[in-house]
Amino acid sequence: MSLQSCCVDFICDNLTALCEVQPAAHSDFKQTKMVFKDPETCFHANLSDQLLSTLSEKGKLNDESLSLFDPSVTALRHVNIHNAPVTSRGLRILKGHRVSQLEITGIKEVTVNDIIGCLGEWTLSNLRLLNVSRNTFLNNSKFCVVVSLSKLRNLHTLNVSSTEFNRHGLEIIAEDLPCLEVLDISSTEINDISPLKKCKNRLKSLSMYNLQLHRNSDPIGVVSELIHLVHLDVSNEATRESIITSVATERFQVPEYLSRCDANPNLVSLDISGSADVAPCVVESFLDRHKKLNFLGLALTSISEYEMFQPESSWLRNRPDLKISGEYTESQIIESLRRYLPRSAYMQKALFKLFNLSQGTEEPREDIIKLVLPAMKSHPKLLSVQMAATACLYNLTRGDVGIKIHSVLLSKCVDLTLTAMENFPNHQQLQKNALLTICSDRILQEVNFDRFRCSRLVMECMCQFDDASMNRMSVAICSILAAKISTEQTTILGAKARYMKKLLMLVEERLVIRELDITLRFTLSALWNLTDEAPSTCNVFLTEGGLELFIKLLQLTDGEETESHVQVETKILGLLNNIAEVKALRHKLMREDFIMLIKHMLHGEHIDVSYFAAGILAHLCSDGDEAWRSIAGLDRYDILEELKTVVSSWDQPKAEMVAYRSFSPFFPLLQSEDTPIQLWAVWAIHHVCSKNGKRYLTLLSNEGGHEHIQKLMTSITVDPKVMTICQEIMDKLEECKGKPLRYCQEMEF
Repeated sequence: MSLQSCCVDFICDNLTALCEVQPAAHSDFKQTKMVFKDPETCFHANLSDQLLSTLSEKGKLNDESLSLFDPSVTALRHVNIHNAPVTSRGLRILKGHRVSQLEITGIKEVTVNDIIGCLGEWTLSNLRLLNVSRNTFLNNSKFCVVVSLSKLRNLHTLNVSSTEFNRHGLEIIAEDLPCLEVLDISSTEINDISPLKKCKNRLKSLSMYNLQLHRNSDPIGVVSELIHLVHLDVSNEATRESIITSVATERFQVPEYLSRCDANPNLVSLDISGSADVAPCVVESFLDRHKKLNFLGLALTSISEYEMFQPESSWLRNRPDLKISGEYTESQIIESLRRYLPRSAYMQKALFKLFNLSQGTEEPREDIIKLVLPAMKSHPKLLSVQMAATACLYNLTRGDVGIKIHSVLLSKCVDLTLTAMENFPNHQQLQKNALLTICSDRILQEVNFDRFRCSRLVMECMCQFDDASMNRMSVAICSILAAKISTEQTTILGAKARYMKKLLMLVEERLVIRELDITLRFTLSALWNLTDEAPSTCNVFLTEGGLELFIKLLQLTDGEETESHVQVETKILGLLNNIAEVKALRHKLMREDFIMLIKHMLHGEHIDVSYFAAGILAHLCSDGDEAWRSIAGLDRYDILEELKTVVSSWDQPKAEMVAYRSFSPFFPLLQSEDTPIQLWAVWAIHHVCSKNGKRYLTLLSNEGGHEHIQKLMTSITVDPKVMTICQEIMDKLEECKGKPLRYCQEMEF
C-alpha cells in the first residue's frame, strides 16, 4: 500500500475523531453536516476521489459522511459509490462539483432520474462516463423514466446493466447522445437492439450479456453494421434455461455470428462466454479472420479446453497478445476472475477450478489473492462462491507461503473469511475452511484484524460442531486471541455459559481418556486467558464445575515430570491464580483438599508450577486468619512460612514465564502485613520487569505501582529481602525515566 492509501484508510477508520457534526448552513443538507475539525483541511481532486471511494468500499458512506465533501474543501472528479445507503438528499452535494466520471451502482432507493437531478450544470454538460448498474429507472408509479439521460450530451460511456432499461430508452440514447461510444445494456429488458443502427458510425464498445432478443429482430445484422466496433460482449449464463423466458425470444446466436465473414473486422475484444453450442473450428476460423483480436471470452464453455488455447500450443505462441478467459488454465482463470466479478456463476466456476490448481502452492501468489477477495466481497451471501473462495484462500496462504505475503493483504483475507463465517454459521465445511485459514501463527500473531469478532465467531463454531480437528483449531485460535483482546472483550466471551461448557467439556474428554494432547493444552490456555482479570468469567468457571474438574486433572498429572505434564499444571494453576485474585470468589477455593494439593505443588521441581501455586496461596492467605478458621488441619502461619522459604529459594528463570495485563492484583498484596505475601508480590513484579522492561516498567509507572512499592519500602517492619527486591525495581524505574526520548516513546507505544 502507498503511504497515501494508508492515510486515507486511517481517515476513514477514524471519522469521528477527525470530524465533527455541525448545523447545516443551507437546505441542501439535512439539519446537520459533517466537517473536518481542522479548518485548514483541503483535499485535491485525486485525494477527494480516493477518500469517497474508500468510504464506500468500507461501508461507511451515507448521507452524513457525504456531507463531508463540501466543494470548498474537496474537489470530486471521478465519483465511485457502490451499495451505499445514500439518498437524494445526500447526493445533492455533487451539485457543487465538476464530475467527469460518475459510478453509482447498487442503490435501489434512488432512481437514476433522481441521481441525474443531483448533478450541477457543469457536470450535466461535461459528464463523460455514467455507470448506474443495478440501480432503478422506475418512479413511484413503476414507470421506467429514462428521459433524464438526454441531458448528458457529452456522454461517451454509459452502463445501464441490470436495470429496467428498455427498447424505448435505447431509442432515446441512440438519438440524443451524439458522443456515445461505449454502451453496456447487459441483463436489461431490451429485446430489440435495432435502434443502435443510429449509432453505427460511432459505437465502439457494446456489452449485451444475458439479453433475451426477439427472434425476428436480426441482432446479428445490427451488430454487423456497427463498423467501428472494437469490443463486443454477447456472453450468457451457462444454460439456456437461465436465459430464455419466452418462446418469442432467444439469446444471441453466436455460431451464426462467428460464421459471417464480414462481421466487425476491427474487433479487438470478443466475449462469447456461456455459448455451449459453438464448434472449436468455427472459433478458429473467426480468429484467423480477426488478427487484431487480443481478448476472447470463453468462460463456461468447453472451447477453452481446445488444444489451440493451451499454453504450449504453437498456435497460441503465434498470438502472444491474445488473452482468453475460461477455467482450464491458470491464465484463463485469472482473466475470468478479473473480468466477470458481478457474475456469480462465472465466479463460482473459476474459483472451483482455481482451488484445484492452487493445491500445493509453493510460492506466494498475491496477484491471485487480489482477485479472489473481490469475488468474496461481491457475493457475500452466495454459499457456492464463499465455499470455493475460502478453500482457495487456505491454499494460497497456508504454511511457508503465508509468511511471504504482505500483512495488509492477509488482513483483508481474514476480514472476508470472518464475513463468510457470519453469513453461513451452520455450514460445517465452510467453517472448517475458515478455521484452516485463520489458524496460522503468522496471521494470529502479526496480522491486524478484529480479534474480538474472530474470537466470537470461532467460539460459536466450536459450540456448533462436534469435530475433533475443528475443536483443535478453534481452541488454538482462541488461546492466542484471548491474550490479545481487552479484558472487557474477554469478559463478554467468558461470561457466556455455553462457551464455558464447551471448553470444560473438551477438558473433561481428555481427562476421561487420560490424554494430555495439544487440544487440551490449547483449551487450558484459552481458559486461562479468558479468566484473566475477568471476575464474571471466573464465576462462570466455578459455577460450571471447573474447579472440581481441574482438581482431578492436577491429581492425574501429579508426580509426572514430562514437559507436557508441566505445561498442563502451569496452565491450570495460572487459571486458578486468576480466581484467587478475585476477593469475592476466594471463599470457594477454601477447601482442604484443594489447599493441600496446591501446598504440595508449591514444592514442585519446576519454578513455573511452584510460582503459580505460591501465588494462589499468597492471595488466599491475604484474607487473614478469619478466613482460615473453617479449614481444619491447616494452619495459615505454617503455610506462610513454607511460602517464604520457597520464594526465597527461587532463582530468576532465563525466560519470561508469565504475562500480565495489569499490576492491580498485586497492590493489595503489597499492603499486606505478612512478609511472605509481600515477598511473592515483589518477586513477581521484579521478574516481569526484568524480562520485559519496555512493557512492564511503563505499565507499573502508569498504574502508580511505584507509589505502592515506595510505601512498602518506608515500612519499619519491611523484611530486608523484600527491601532489596523493591530497591531493584525502583532502580529499573529510574533507569527507564533516564532513557532517551525515542526509547521512552517506544516503551509507551
